[in-house]
Amino acid sequence: MRALRIARFGPPEELAVTSVPDPTPAPGEVLIEVRAASVSPFDVKNAAGKIAATTLPRILGRDFAGMSGGVAVWGTGGGGMSVTRDGSHAQRLVRPRAAVCPKPSNLSFEQAASVGVSYTAAWLALVRRANLQPGETVLIVGAAGSVGSAAIQIARWRGARVVGVDRIPPADLSAEDFISAAPPDWHAAVRDRTGGLGADVVFDLVGGERFELGLRALRHGGRAAVISSPAQPRVTFNLIDFYHHELTLMGVDTLGLSPEDGAALLDELRPGFETGALTPPRVQAFPLEQAAAAYAAVAQGTAGVKVVLVP
Repeated sequence: MRALRIARFGPPEELAVTSVPDPTPAPGEVLIEVRAASVSPFDVKNAAGKIAATTLPRILGRDFAGMSGGVAVWGTGGGGMSVTRDGSHAQRLVRPRAAVCPKPSNLSFEQAASVGVSYTAAWLALVRRANLQPGETVLIVGAAGSVGSAAIQIARWRGARVVGVDRIPPADLSAEDFISAAPPDWHAAVRDRTGGLGADVVFDLVGGERFELGLRALRHGGRAAVISSPAQPRVTFNLIDFYHHELTLMGVDTLGLSPEDGAALLDELRPGFETGALTPPRVQAFPLEQAAAAYAAVAQGTAGVKVVLVP
């Protein structure tokens, strides 16, 4: 079969598709004919050698949609996929049976493949970790990115009010829901829009200097969920304010999910897509043989469009 398999780390222009043996399912595993597999910023970092746990040689890719046993399926990461075991940027893929579930029938393979990491990260943060409730206000820091856009949809599906912060406004937020991250005191604007109380939940996708501002935008007893990997991973904040306001801080890591966890998250998201409460991102498809160009596009930024490889 044809696959994007790397033997050494490097930039997108060094990536090349090659022929490799077909994978053979072990007991408890299934073979998937991949119809589409998305390329995420994680994949670009992985190819460049920025994911410390990755072993070589390795087939890249964490999200996919395809056919298995005559059933249209979708799946995402978990169990070291694309890190310690081969991923989805190939014509065929082997996954544990419990890691694969039926895809929403109203999504194309390309659309289903574009959901994985972004939507499961947002669901894990807002629903599983922060337990976002109807009527609460959630502040999404980094709202214009793919995870931020997924979080906006999920929060609205949960009946929450959304306030987004970023340098550019996301397409799915009105001016009333958006706060520019350019002013150094944007956290004060969050309090202004919540009657001086602050947000119930902050979902921080940026970290760095915005981390403490997000905490300062929380109401008493608020919860902060963080999933970010900035160039400078260390942050500072006022610990006295933190405990006086009885805040809760929680980390979110999709890379640590088990295969079963990933499938369970997609199963929880499926009703949202089937009813139209959630919509997949716009997709730009590349043939598998143009994987280098696809990775380069993601590295440069695709402004709300998910890049998908089609074997």
